[in-house]
Order: sequence, then C-alpha cells, then structure tokens
Amino acid sequence: MTAAAVAEPGGRRAAGAVRARELAATGKSVRPPRAPSARGSAPRFSPWGHVAQAAAALAAGMGVGRFVYTPILPLMHAQAGLSAGSGADLATANNIGYLIGALAGILAPALVRSPVLLRASLIVLTGSLAAMPATHSTAVWIVLRLLAGVASALIFVIAVSSLHSHLREHPAHLPGWAFGGVGAGIALSGLLVLALRSIADWRAAWWASAALATVLTLASWNLRPEPAPETPAATGERGRAAVDGPRIRTHRWFGVLFASYGLEGIGYIVAGTFLVAAIEQSSPGWVGGGAWVLVGLAAVPSSALWAWLGRRWSRPDLLLVALVVQAVGIALPALVGGVAAALGSAVLFGATFIGVSNLALATGAHLRFPRSVALLTAGYSVGQILGPLAVAPLLRHGYHQALILAAVVVLAAAAAAAVLRIGFPNGVGER
Repeated sequence: MTAAAVAEPGGRRAAGAVRARELAATGKSVRPPRAPSARGSAPRFSPWGHVAQAAAALAAGMGVGRFVYTPILPLMHAQAGLSAGSGADLATANNIGYLIGALAGILAPALVRSPVLLRASLIVLTGSLAAMPATHSTAVWIVLRLLAGVASALIFVIAVSSLHSHLREHPAHLPGWAFGGVGAGIALSGLLVLALRSIADWRAAWWASAALATVLTLASWNLRPEPAPETPAATGERGRAAVDGPRIRTHRWFGVLFASYGLEGIGYIVAGTFLVAAIEQSSPGWVGGGAWVLVGLAAVPSSALWAWLGRRWSRPDLLLVALVVQAVGIALPALVGGVAAALGSAVLFGATFIGVSNLALATGAHLRFPRSVALLTAGYSVGQILGPLAVAPLLRHGYHQALILAAVVVLAAAAAAAVLRIGFPNGVGER
C-alpha cells in the first residue's frame, strides 16, 4: 500500500484492517484503533467540573434556598413575631411550591433539559431570599417561600437529571459528591446565620443567604442539563424494546420505592424544618445553630459514602439501613435531650437524608422507569407538604412530639424499603 493511500482516512482504515488480519493470523492480540481526537471540534467534558457545577446548583437550590429557613426560624420567632403555627405555614408553602416545580418536570419533560429555565430558577430563588426581610407580612412571606419552593424543585430536578445522564458511564461516587453540595449549602448558610445571630438580626440573615445564593448561582451558571433523548428512528425498534422491557418488569418495585420515598418526605421534612428550634428549646442557643452546621458538614461526604458502599451491597439494603439510622437521629433529641444528643442527632440526620435521596433516585434510574427523578421528587414533595400539616397540632406542646412522630414515619419508610429488597432485580440497568 502506498504512503499516499495510508495518508488518506480510508487508507488508514484499510491499512489497519490488513494489519489486524496479519496479527490475528500470528495469534497476537489486536489493539482496537483509537478514536480520532475531538480536540478543536468540541470542548472536552470534565466529569469533576460537571460535579462541581451541579454541586453548586444543589447548594443554592436546596442547601440555601430551602434549608436556610431552618436556622433562621428561631430568629423570626424571637425578633419578627412569627408564631409556631405561621412558621409551619411558611414551611408548607415552600413544600407546595416544591411539588409544583416537580410536577412541572413530569408534565413538561423538556423543561428538565432547559439551561434557560435553570438560570431563571436560580435568579428567582435568589430574589425570593433577598425579598424576605423587606416585609413583616406573613402572607407575603408565604408567597416568597412558595416561589422559592418552585425554583428549588426545578433546580434539583434539572441538576440531578443532568448528573444521571452525563455521568452514567462514570463511577457512582461522582454524583454522590455532587449531592454533597446540598450539605455544603446547609453548612455555609448555617455558619452565616450562626455568626450573624449575635451581631445582627433576622433580616441580615436573609440578606446574607441571598448573597451566598448569588455566588453559588454564578458557579453553576454553565451547568449542562440532560440532553434531549434520541428519536425512535435513531435508536431503532430493537433499542426501543430494550428500553421498554425493563420498564414492564420493574414497575412493581418502583411502586414500593415511590411509597418509601414519599414516607421519607413526610418524616425528614419535620426534622429538616424544626430540628434547630427543637434543640434550642432545651439547650443553649448556640447548640441549635451549631447542630445545623454539623448537619451540613455530615451531609457533604455522605452521598459519596453511600454510593461507595453500593459497590458491595444493593441499594435497597443500603436504603433500609440509612432510613433506620435516620429515624434514630430524628428521635434522639426528643427522647434523650442534652448537648451530646443534639450533636449526635445532627450527625446521624446529616449523614443520611441526602444519602437517602441519592439512593432512592439512583434506584429509580437503575429500574429504568421513565421520568423517575421527577416522579420520585413529586412523591417526596407530597410527603413534605403532609409533614408540617401532620405535626402542626403537636407544636402547641413544643417540638419533641413532632420529632417522635417524624421518626415513626421514617421507620415506616424503612419497612417499605425492606419490602423493596424482596426479589429486587439487581441486574437491571447495571452499569
């Protein structure tokens, strides 16, 4: 073969084929040809860069946008005249907004793939935080927390769908570190509130959280959402059958998973909303704020740790363990009390609640159930609406009875996870 022929792309392929036949004839191994370099045609995908951007989005949308309310709530009780019942109403409004955002992801799947919507949601979220101290009207606060809930859900669904699509072929601990962004947002916003509570008031806490959300918004601005699915013509009937098959065989496990995750939404949101206020009822003021920072710090590595454990144990097994541990953490300050119990509760809760979300959503993706992230998030959202409503009558006597009820509901979620383990199809969707 001439040098000119080898220089041409077709010539290179022909030469490679000849060389492969020669090596095969001698019994030597054949190294597959390298794919042509894409340098210059498209920016190189960086898995860790994608993780960092998704973590920043989750930190803004969840860690700050949703959960900064928890350490600010006692300040609003003491300084803004917010009653316990109204505090529960604000939490419910945020959860209703979260459900609306999750339903939008189900009814209009194209939204999950929109970078414009991601950026708009980040802006709306930040604006809602900055507007909280501009009024003393409970009605306006309810509207603002509703908007924050819608934006948080959209950010969450877009970021998680992006992780599961772009990192599908990468190790499972990478999405876990991205989920750790929620814990980082909790810890950073909790530290801000803890530092400000002795030198400023509740208004400064909201403004500081808005500033933090702005920084995180800029860090996640260029996150790449989930790409559009391939058309049936591109995948072919054979590929369509491969996708549809597991869907038919695994829907019953998805139903049990949906029930477990919905119950978790009821139980976890009670602790996620009232844990700091409950701890401050029987401990010095710094303990409640410090415990919430500890929740965030424990949450940062938790999802990656649970994902790593998933290499040795099945996700349903891990989901069961995580839910039982979380129930113990929620009940601890109500049953034992004291500084040690408060800090232990923070570690156990922080080490599990993000991990549970990651495990549940990853299990839905494993089952190849269509729109699993949005569906599970919607069920979770319904649970989060029911949680504050269910415990509202108990708040007249403090927060301890509410925590005990939340722990019981999380144990019910663990029972559903135990049922999920029965005959679970671990081979479906393995990567």
